[in-house]
Amino acid sequence: MAEMNTRMGNGQSEDAPVVQYVQQLLEQAVEIQASDLHFEPYEHHYRVRMRVDGQLREMATPPMALKDRLASRIKVLSRLDIAEKRLPQDGRMKLLLPSGREIDLRVSTLPTLFGEKLVIRVLDSQQVQLDLRQLGYEPEDLNRLMDAVRMPHGMVLVTGPTGSGKTQSLYACLNLLNTAEVNIATVEDPCEIQLQGVNQVNVQDKPGLTFAVALRAFLRQDPDILMVGEIRDLETANIAVQAAQTGHLVLSTLHTNDAPSTLVRLRNMGTATYNIAASVTLITAQRLVRRLCPHCKQAIKLPADALRQAGLPDKLLNTDTLEACAPQGCARCHKGFAGRIGIFQVMPMSAAMQALVLCEAGTPALALQAQREGVASLRQAGLRKVLQGITSLDEVLAATPDDVRDAP
Repeated sequence: MAEMNTRMGNGQSEDAPVVQYVQQLLEQAVEIQASDLHFEPYEHHYRVRMRVDGQLREMATPPMALKDRLASRIKVLSRLDIAEKRLPQDGRMKLLLPSGREIDLRVSTLPTLFGEKLVIRVLDSQQVQLDLRQLGYEPEDLNRLMDAVRMPHGMVLVTGPTGSGKTQSLYACLNLLNTAEVNIATVEDPCEIQLQGVNQVNVQDKPGLTFAVALRAFLRQDPDILMVGEIRDLETANIAVQAAQTGHLVLSTLHTNDAPSTLVRLRNMGTATYNIAASVTLITAQRLVRRLCPHCKQAIKLPADALRQAGLPDKLLNTDTLEACAPQGCARCHKGFAGRIGIFQVMPMSAAMQALVLCEAGTPALALQAQREGVASLRQAGLRKVLQGITSLDEVLAATPDDVRDAP
């Protein structure tokens, strides 16, 4: 019997069907590599959805009579207050699979009009790819990133929206750097991947263990490499910048649309321009797009004009039509897609970019300079994956912002 099924104590037999049902749903989520489960009550029905490859799928519609018992079961396992239904709560639990493998789960509850909605994040470390070469970087971009993270000091930033794979990219970098000769420390909210040999700290707001507090403590612990889960405020940004300027390699994330706008975001947070120019060595923006199923994808021809309008550089448009692939669908995939891959904009901090930062240039000017230096935009990086037959044009158009186009 799985570990999570043994925690109910007295009264377990009465709710045995609910216990087994929750266990089955969680095991199914791990089996199909879902990232999240949503338990959603509505006025006249209740549904369970799972997010697979970034898309939500309806997986079950339990009877309405079970909604409170399902919520109570999950809250008990997460050590949450089952009597508190008016305020959101956050918790964690472990799922013990029949194979003996343990999976970490993060639980969030939210009061809605018709009951508590629960979302469970599946943190399956075995499904995390920690090899930078397997994440989807183009060879030139991979070399730029590896050169930056192998420097003894400086700041490397990874940007993108929630769910774009930023944490996985950071940990792939740490995995590359993780040796007995270096002291690595991370602070996250929360730690999603456990890496042997890395000192990891969870943010805890109630006792006052914030990103800034943890980062200050790290600097007194003889660190070589620091990873900050997210730069959210000026205090954290300034400490990270100072660490990058005093002999430490700092890795962190920001929520911005692309690499050039990250420099403007740091300035708008209040970080001095001279500190940004002196500390940031490289920024990589990223998105995740669904991979075409290799077993059923269908070869198609795309008009050059459509690709040009989408943002593909003219140097790659040497014919009226170009070969690509489209989803078809088979028993081995979901509507023609299976898995996801990253698309990346990797922008080193050149001397010209530093000069623009010191002049407080805006995003369009920074993006134009990046283009001059051969940095592909996210849209262009995605279109390369389209021409390689890895993903579809619709996927890239949906996942990437339009390029900033300004006259030179």
